[in-house]
Amino acid sequence: MEIAYHDLEWGVPQHDDRVLFEFLILEGAQAGLSWSTILGKRDSYRKAFSNFDPQRVALYGSRDVRKLLADPGIVRNRLKIQAAVGNAKAFLKVGKERGSFDAYIWQFAGGRPSSKAPRAPAQIPAQTPDSERMSKDLLRRGFKFVGPTICYAYMQAVGMVNDHLVSCFRRQEIERSLGR
Repeated sequence: MEIAYHDLEWGVPQHDDRVLFEFLILEGAQAGLSWSTILGKRDSYRKAFSNFDPQRVALYGSRDVRKLLADPGIVRNRLKIQAAVGNAKAFLKVGKERGSFDAYIWQFAGGRPSSKAPRAPAQIPAQTPDSERMSKDLLRRGFKFVGPTICYAYMQAVGMVNDHLVSCFRRQEIERSLGR
């Protein structure tokens, strides 16, 4: 599961608002947990959160939250579940203001993926000035579970940064797909 995620998804630039919303919710759910835990629950999250349709999730009420809290297929943390619903509302508001969430979020990467060429995992930061700016702006807009470390993990996941190691075959594939 983790290998397939790495080999097919992680670090690939995403511009689909539904996918960007999915990763926003999953990265927030991951806070304090391992990514493998969240990947193992991903299908359950898709079912529980209406295939990450932000319009539908934004309409969830207290009854839906209670149902989610009883769902053993997801992380049953009230704050994270409530944040997902609130984030859906904020996500839609940003999308309306900017034309799409994609247009908004990619500004924190200068509109295109950055590439730092790490040679070892220790060279990959937990957060950056860009993820700090993203976090501050998301928090200002009412998003939750979007600290700078979560934002950097998000940036990595959706391909805003290419943090595949120099020795990783995916690094070269992604760079080629970007015409570099």
